Amino acid sequence: MKTLCKFFSAVLITVFASSSYAQPEPSAIELIKIEDDLYVIHNPAVPGNVTVLLTDEGVIMVDNKFAWDYDNMMDMLATITDQPVKYVINTHYHGDHSGGNERAQADGTVVVASENARLKMVDANQGGQPDVTLDEHAFVHLGGKVAEIFRFGRSHTDGDVVVYFPEHRVLATGDMFTYGDDVPQLIDYAGGGSARAWTRTLDQALMLDFGTVVPGHGPVTNKAEMENFRDVTVQIRRMTREMIAAGSSRDEIAEMLRNEFHWAELHLDRGLDGLIVEVQ
Repeated sequence: MKTLCKFFSAVLITVFASSSYAQPEPSAIELIKIEDDLYVIHNPAVPGNVTVLLTDEGVIMVDNKFAWDYDNMMDMLATITDQPVKYVINTHYHGDHSGGNERAQADGTVVVASENARLKMVDANQGGQPDVTLDEHAFVHLGGKVAEIFRFGRSHTDGDVVVYFPEHRVLATGDMFTYGDDVPQLIDYAGGGSARAWTRTLDQALMLDFGTVVPGHGPVTNKAEMENFRDVTVQIRRMTREMIAAGSSRDEIAEMLRNEFHWAELHLDRGLDGLIVEVQ
């Protein structure tokens, strides 16, 4: 578990760093079937999960990993369909979810994301910026099927969306929900994230009618685990606030977050100071 946490941190540091780095080997991935026309391209921890909806007119894809995973991902997709990817929906701007955008656009794919995610990409001079953006709600229709996109508010960043497949009762959450001790909640304050708003955002997402959840990281799971994650967001704020009131130091709060909630150094670097300010 600790090894995975360190790996997660090391890879995500690459995500948040500049683009001038050597690209590692493609990730080990596997294909998970949810229904005959709905699949997940999954790998342990990092990069993010990819959800694909197959239609007779093309594929709708949610997220597309790092740029160096693109060929591997597309080769795996070719084992289940000969249709092109018509739309990619980015759940947020981080490179482990949007890194394949430039390659996808070169192949004729339309990239969709929230306007806030686009602005973050512009600020970071990030390639593969979206072709189409939304503020709160949108539909992508293709081949008689639909993917419904919601932006409920701030959570991991200020541009997170979830993608809902109503006919399948499946929700792809991006990093608004991650599943497993090795991929705990990461509050990216620099990206507009918020611990306080995160709970409210989850509450709205949980009102949708779904049973299966594709988290941003971790194995495919169910609504009950997403509800548990929501409760953890409350516990983190409460315990941090109580420690501040008791006069605990920053280092003591950091140790609590490591021990109780599996925060790695990246989570502390990106989220601890903002969390302390926000909960007071």
